[in-house]
Amino acid sequence: MTREARFVTVDHAWSGGWSGRSLVRVTDGIDLLGPPQAVHAGLPHLPGTLLAPFADSHVHLGLIDPTALASGGIARVDDLGWDPDEASLWPEHGRLDQRWPEVRVAGGLLCPPGGYPSRSEWAPDTAAVVVSNPAGARREVERMHDLGASFVKISLNSDAGPVFDDVTLRTIVDAATDRLLVPVAHVQGAGQARRALDAGVARLAHTPFSERLDDDLVERLAARTSWISTLDIHGHGRGGAVHDVAVANLARFRAAGGHVLYGTDLGNGDLPVGVNARELRALQRAGLDLEQLLHALTAGAELGGTGETGRAPSRATWIATPPPTSDPSAVASDWLATATVITPDTLLEKTT
Repeated sequence: MTREARFVTVDHAWSGGWSGRSLVRVTDGIDLLGPPQAVHAGLPHLPGTLLAPFADSHVHLGLIDPTALASGGIARVDDLGWDPDEASLWPEHGRLDQRWPEVRVAGGLLCPPGGYPSRSEWAPDTAAVVVSNPAGARREVERMHDLGASFVKISLNSDAGPVFDDVTLRTIVDAATDRLLVPVAHVQGAGQARRALDAGVARLAHTPFSERLDDDLVERLAARTSWISTLDIHGHGRGGAVHDVAVANLARFRAAGGHVLYGTDLGNGDLPVGVNARELRALQRAGLDLEQLLHALTAGAELGGTGETGRAPSRATWIATPPPTSDPSAVASDWLATATVITPDTLLEKTT
């Protein structure tokens, strides 16, 4: 049963763009309605800034405490690889337990025999879904689909072992696309970004970091793929040569019109659970301003029923202070890192 609507005002809001003082309808979701009218004077008021729900587009929930994400401002996550049967339970957890983020999953990581991550220690053995031929590719994509996946994660890591041949790779991509699953590739090693593009991969799980991509390839990738940033996994705030390669590739990708998604590979080393200011600063070095950071963080979500799902989100992101105005670029990352997740109940609790 949908709860009775309550109405509040908020000082500032962002939902695909900025608005000032705004009217918000609170039911089971959070719906931004537009500027308040005179009739709304005296309504409860939420101070600060209400934002479309922030997403981390690359996490591994099996390596963290999912309930810790809300206090760090992350309302939605895309899990890009774990034991498929365990991961299949997480979207329902996210729907039923508002201490969790909303969750979409890939299930396992499809790899050839001996390929990454089959010999890695960071995930359970079952996270590596071994595919030996095109028939096996179609079968495993169908299994991920039946387990409720939104993505198919493809391993193209020639630095850590063998990678798929062109026919099997293309079969995986086509099978995923046929089932409306987004094919996402872990691209590592010289030449693998080009192979992913030629096979029709829609999204790269990491900004390419193994090599400086040539300008023609960057432009082709910008036209046909989105990239998840994951810049801070290289150095964890200390930078370095690999970090610099990734930032330079992303800067040219963005300049060419490429679609950038905020993602951290959370669970991979010393990363904060929540909005990562270091990741945001690296994105700024790649040329993103405050509004572009917000587009990367919200990944198409909006406050109201006009976003990807067609319904008002059950969670939003909230920052207790107004947006920076005098020099936004200087303080954007630190300001965004103060975010917390807000639900209909906690929103009403914070009104005055």
